[in-house]
Amino acid sequence: MSASGPGITTSYVRFETRQDRPRFLAQRYPDVFRGRVLDVGCDKAVLRGLCAPERYVGIDFSPEADVHQDLMADGRLPFPDRSFEGVVCSDVLEHLENLHQVFGELVRVTRDHLLVTLPNNWNSARRQLRRGKGSIAHYGLPLEKPLDRHRWFFSFTEAEAFLRGQSERHGLTLVELRALEKPRALVVRTARRLLAARPDRYRNLYTHTLAAHFRRA
Repeated sequence: MSASGPGITTSYVRFETRQDRPRFLAQRYPDVFRGRVLDVGCDKAVLRGLCAPERYVGIDFSPEADVHQDLMADGRLPFPDRSFEGVVCSDVLEHLENLHQVFGELVRVTRDHLLVTLPNNWNSARRQLRRGKGSIAHYGLPLEKPLDRHRWFFSFTEAEAFLRGQSERHGLTLVELRALEKPRALVVRTARRLLAARPDRYRNLYTHTLAAHFRRA
């Protein structure tokens, strides 16, 4: 365990559909979903079906949300302090210019558990950059203005430093940091680790998501 919290554990999982990530989170982090849950950036509100219906609130500009709000236009969450036992924000912050403000709001409305996931953008870009061709999801320069895109491009190492730093800034207990990596044969993972030489370089290249579970005192 480091001075700023726990070490990193790894799960080997592939998300084929938009439903797969919330299902994984609900199964892996049951403590977060036991009480009243706020799903920030809920998208299709998949978590609603995995929680007690009367205890779920989803906020987003999508039709499926319970509370309709554009978080980048207004990052203030319309709830009292510590009003949810569990707060989830999964692969949302990278879409927001005001992500630092929104992170503070996540902490403010959390009573017990906060679960945040961030993508590793280097992983999604490594093949295209190596080959010198192709497009990178959520980036690029489309002819028409996209409805949504990532505002931040960061590595696994940067995501880890951000989440550890926010934990210290807001006085949170960092319960767990979990790297999510696509399943690969052991011989492939071993070869990649040898070529990368260091754990941080390996994670920057091959881990697709970082999940952080915080607990509020």
